[in-house]
Amino acid sequence: MKLNIYKVKKISGTINIPGDKSVSHRSLILGSIARGEMIIENFLFSDDCLRTLECLRNLGVEIQITENNLVRIKGKGLHGLREPKIVLDVGNSGTTIRLLAGLLSGQQFYSVLDGDSSIKKRPMKRIVEPLRLMGAQIFGREDSNFAPLSINGSQISAISYSMPVASAQVKSAIMLAGLFAAGETVINEPLCSRDHTERMLGVLQADIEVNPFEIKIRGGKELQNTDIIIPGDISSAAYFIAAASVLKGSDILIKSVGINPTRTGILEILKKMGAKIDILNYKIISNEPQADLRIKYSELKGMEIGKEIIPSIIDELPLLAVVATQAKGKTVIKGAGELRVKETDRIKAIVDELKKMNADIIERADGFIINGPTTLHGGVFSSHNDHRIAMSLSIAGLLAQNQSIIENSECINISFPGFEQVLQYLIE
Repeated sequence: MKLNIYKVKKISGTINIPGDKSVSHRSLILGSIARGEMIIENFLFSDDCLRTLECLRNLGVEIQITENNLVRIKGKGLHGLREPKIVLDVGNSGTTIRLLAGLLSGQQFYSVLDGDSSIKKRPMKRIVEPLRLMGAQIFGREDSNFAPLSINGSQISAISYSMPVASAQVKSAIMLAGLFAAGETVINEPLCSRDHTERMLGVLQADIEVNPFEIKIRGGKELQNTDIIIPGDISSAAYFIAAASVLKGSDILIKSVGINPTRTGILEILKKMGAKIDILNYKIISNEPQADLRIKYSELKGMEIGKEIIPSIIDELPLLAVVATQAKGKTVIKGAGELRVKETDRIKAIVDELKKMNADIIERADGFIINGPTTLHGGVFSSHNDHRIAMSLSIAGLLAQNQSIIENSECINISFPGFEQVLQYLIE
């Protein structure tokens, strides 16, 4: 599928954003192993989240989607899952394979996790190593660095683990395994990564203690289900926040967006660049802060973005490269080597495509350097089958002279079904 984008003068209007992808994954997984029933409101019906849903159904969990798009889960308790009769297919979802690997390590049955060609290239040893330290019997290709992952569920033990790289997926896999381990599992991370798993475990009454850079979780306690309301995904909202910030005369309102402090790096960076972003109607629902965001156009200036804030803006970095093409001066992004092992090598992908648009951008091993402002030009561009690249290029297309065509844009459905319709609404 091809997405056609044309230059616009501004965007305006009030919109709602689909539910947060990270919270949607976690609500399914934790709701499935808690006791009682969970009803999830504003669940994200994206390809990735639906993969998690189907995997859990194949593990014996009863999950229903109601007529008004609520998700109803009948929890099985910690030990109620059953051995799957088929390979669990995670599709393109790194969150699904890594979190389920942690969950399945503590089960008493055999399972296999596999996915598409992209998943088969993504590093898995970062979860395999700590899970093996807990006693998990888990194996994969090339010394267990790549999927498929074969897991022979076993009795696991608590560990104290210092993570070499801040990763919400890795610490979540360890926490999920820790629910089944005897004793106290302690996780230390070098920087604070997104904390949705910790927050939801707290809601479901897990025996968990969270301190800056340290998490302690004690296994064996049954979780208790409750209803969950998911906020709008700030990573999805970011595309419209960015567009309104760089298109002169723009003024938009985005309702009920999640503003979890581990995810608001995009707001902090844009504000430092000069963006006009107001946070309205702040509240906490299901232990997740959310608010309405009003964004108006403002002249932006370049800045340096270092490794300290990278974990909270990792998904938005390709988009920030687009923003930087319109900012005055030099923008430097470094310490972002993790981008090279996402759905594609996102550093190379965004640099290659923005160069085609006439951007002054230089690739670095761990990021990029952009000089702005520059006049972008349309053309035919590749999504690299990566939803973040496709949506970032779509925003660039709103700024570019002449038509922009984004090839293989169907990958956007991985995280944001309906993206094109929301974008069109703001243009009209």
